[in-house]
Amino acid sequence: MTQPFRIPGRGRVDQSRPVQFTFDGRTVTGCLGDTVASALLANGIHLMGRSFKYHRPRGVVSAGSEEPNALVGTSRGPGRFEPNTRATMQEIWDELRVESQNRWPGLAFDIGAINDRFGRFLPAGFYYKTFMWPRSFWDKVYEPFIRAAAGLGRSPTEPDPDLYASRNLHCEVLVVGAGPAGLAAALAAGRSGASVVLVDEQSAMGGTLLSEPDVRIDGQGAWDWLAATLAELRSLPSVRLMTRTTAIGYYHQNMVGLCQRVTDHLASPPEGAPRERLWRVRAGQVVLAQGAIEKPLVFDGNDRPGVMLAGAAQTFLHRFGVKVGDRAVVVTSHDSAWHTAFDLARAGVRVPAIVDVRAQVPPDLAARARSLGIEVLASHTVTGTTGRLRVASVMVNPVRGDRVGPWRGIDCDALLMCGGWTPSLHLFSHTKGSLAWDAQAGAFLPDRKTEDCEIAGAGRGLWGIAAALEDGAKAGTAAAKALGRVAGVGTFAVEDDRTGSGVVVKELPTDRDASLAKAFIDFQNDVTAKDIRLAVREGMRSIEHVKRYTTNGMATDQGKLSNINGLMIAADALGKEAPQVGLTTFRPPYAPTTFGALAGYHRGSHFEVTRKTPIDAWAESRGAVFEPVALWRRARYFPQGAEDMRAAVARECRAVRTAVGLFDASTLGKIEVMGPDAATFLERMYTNPWAKLQPGRCRYGLLLGEDGFIRDDGVIGRLTADKFHVTTTTGGAARVLNMMEDYLQTEWPDLDVWLTSTTEAWAVAAVQGPNARKLLEPLVEGLDLSDAAFPHMAVAECTVAGFPARLFRVSFTGELGFEINVPARHGLALWEKLWQAGQSHGITAYGTETMHVLRAEKGFILVGQDTDGTVTPGDAGLDWAIGKQKKDFVGKRSLQRPDIVAKGRKQLVGLLTEDPREVLEEGAQIVADPHQPVPMTMIGHVTSSYWSEALGRSIAMALVEGGRDREGQTLHIPMPGRTLRAKVTGTAFVDPEGQRLKV
Repeated sequence: MTQPFRIPGRGRVDQSRPVQFTFDGRTVTGCLGDTVASALLANGIHLMGRSFKYHRPRGVVSAGSEEPNALVGTSRGPGRFEPNTRATMQEIWDELRVESQNRWPGLAFDIGAINDRFGRFLPAGFYYKTFMWPRSFWDKVYEPFIRAAAGLGRSPTEPDPDLYASRNLHCEVLVVGAGPAGLAAALAAGRSGASVVLVDEQSAMGGTLLSEPDVRIDGQGAWDWLAATLAELRSLPSVRLMTRTTAIGYYHQNMVGLCQRVTDHLASPPEGAPRERLWRVRAGQVVLAQGAIEKPLVFDGNDRPGVMLAGAAQTFLHRFGVKVGDRAVVVTSHDSAWHTAFDLARAGVRVPAIVDVRAQVPPDLAARARSLGIEVLASHTVTGTTGRLRVASVMVNPVRGDRVGPWRGIDCDALLMCGGWTPSLHLFSHTKGSLAWDAQAGAFLPDRKTEDCEIAGAGRGLWGIAAALEDGAKAGTAAAKALGRVAGVGTFAVEDDRTGSGVVVKELPTDRDASLAKAFIDFQNDVTAKDIRLAVREGMRSIEHVKRYTTNGMATDQGKLSNINGLMIAADALGKEAPQVGLTTFRPPYAPTTFGALAGYHRGSHFEVTRKTPIDAWAESRGAVFEPVALWRRARYFPQGAEDMRAAVARECRAVRTAVGLFDASTLGKIEVMGPDAATFLERMYTNPWAKLQPGRCRYGLLLGEDGFIRDDGVIGRLTADKFHVTTTTGGAARVLNMMEDYLQTEWPDLDVWLTSTTEAWAVAAVQGPNARKLLEPLVEGLDLSDAAFPHMAVAECTVAGFPARLFRVSFTGELGFEINVPARHGLALWEKLWQAGQSHGITAYGTETMHVLRAEKGFILVGQDTDGTVTPGDAGLDWAIGKQKKDFVGKRSLQRPDIVAKGRKQLVGLLTEDPREVLEEGAQIVADPHQPVPMTMIGHVTSSYWSEALGRSIAMALVEGGRDREGQTLHIPMPGRTLRAKVTGTAFVDPEGQRLKV
């Protein structure tokens, strides 16, 4: 198949190697090295998509990642579909399938284009007003409409089978952008011996050099110089070159995120190779050489397929060997577009005219244009275009002062525009570096820096290859010197450089009715100049408000092409200078980034880190059923034979109540609090008193937030006068440590206290049940375990089964209990010795479900299950845990608030169902009167509910309004298909006097 717009012998693609792919089911032939956009243009296909709001026909505008229009869906194989891929960035390969988006039933004929006909009734912000009335329409009309209209491409429906990777990298100098400035910076830093990483988002390095092959550098053509420079960089052992790599974010302390497209350009990726790789680069110095982005011009009809940036046409010509049309008109306010016209004319493209809004244009450019047969129309404007699916003509008018003269039509199949250039400062802005407005350039330039970085070339307003090379070399040298490297500033002799200047324009002058004109600013979101002016009339004064009202700059290109034009028009409408209106905030990522790249290895079993205790393998070998608890995997129960969970848990509960049970408590959070002021610190953090707690004793600790609500709890043992072993809930370990550190560093920095997280340092085996002492006594050396010598809530450092241990006599089951803490490396060995020794005492391993039942039978709370962030100690029946004589602790003052001490608060109570066989559902709502009209008044909910083998019936705990005053009352719990009755009781169902744990 021929490519009618491919120019033989031009470009850097391999025209001897054709590549076939499909676009909307049609087979298209390109060349190896083409992007989807360049291949489609080579075949004369300009219509590539539809706009979001009006469904207007749209074609390619740019040649890079800033592209707002040519977004396509790509299928790379089974399950490998991606929406909103930029056609200008996706390289083609055989059998790649590409589809256009946001159209139905087809691209050329789209029903959604009816929106364009009614565009005057759908101005910016119309939904804020339209969707307010009638209120009843919201659920059934407005919201479904909004949801159906949202989004451009269709979402993938299958799991992504691709692999994604991530790596960390350290270097001395990171250079972002491999144009002239970036290459010169990398050369200077690399020659100094510094470790350098040079990245560029394109598949080939060179930047503007790829589009300007006629420029000569050091006596060589631009491409020859580029090849020699890249060869030298590759030869330097400390330099790494990375193409197809986008710097997506610049973070604190010179950390830059890179997204590398590893295999997207390959028809047959190597087995196991990732599709993309995320790099976290920490650099000593960063050089930002990202260049500048060409600005579109704003005029009626500037969005038709075939209307594109002049620089993009130059790129397609020189890099891909593609002419964007047979008859191209240029409209510009900057010298750079003239060179595009000259290049096209020399390549055989008919250029009827160059339309320049400036009254005076450089004489040498005008003379050269005329020598090529190009009409020069200075002091002219464009007021409109024609053509349904592609531009067919342009209307050109003379401008004399404030008067726009009559138009004349010029036939064309491509209209190339240039409104100047905007420095690409997105990454610099990520660092909170400040920008300064340059009125002459009509652009923001870098000002105050917050990171160790240099900005070089067009990124700071320098135009021309010579200036970029010189500035890049200076930046690379400065970066190397900042690292203590010796570097010399390189010099470059540049011939035929394309320097120039231009003027800043907001909108092109027009003779048309502004209310009817569709002069687009944000192409993807269909934001026009009149939308910006409407936002100002509606009261928007800040550019951030204008942005949100109109959605300008909120498309997937983050306003790379639209922000400055929108700002200039808003400033004009407000009668202010641009800096007074403000600048929108640039945020990472710089370019759209796949979720896969951000997730990396974190998928499937690697999605969230699963922490396992030293006893996990033993539990797995015994057939344990596991459950996730915070980040841990914990054994839930140990079924035997055909047991289901209820039978297994019942058996485990009986064993603990009648013999002895063994439980893995290693996941408990553990924090070592040490120092002369350790007791004072705990006095201030926890509600309980600690100063008089003797070494060798433990106490239950209750931790509140400033609001007086329960945050965590756990047993705290005092090992010595200045050392405490603090336990927390499994899920609260990190939270409690952070809270402690926060108070220690900001509120009480005068205290001599050190906090150490020891959660992973200790493995914990809980031995619970009437036979617990019998099991342990032969294994414990040098410690009397009798009740008199080692009572409940005692702690000692000793040796257990030959291992150094911290032995706590505590119980979360209500039975005689011990918790043995040994270094984690000995955890499994200790467990196996306990298991072996316990065989003669009826030992049974039990899991978290049994632990929940046993603690509920005793009325012990689980923070986060029996509390919900609004429960005080009084609500939970834990007033006894508050030190009455303490002057202060975190949350103390909040406990005196009127709403905290008011009657009727939800309090934790027990529930016994009228039918003992019925087990309530956790989370079930509770009502006082089941016959009240719907919606009923809910007075509480069930927090914990289990079958109690010890009682032969169900038990539950609940948070109920005025709960303790309702003791003895019957409440009602609506369940699916029925309503259950339950009596309010105390929370301790088994051994309420607590005698069993003291034997």
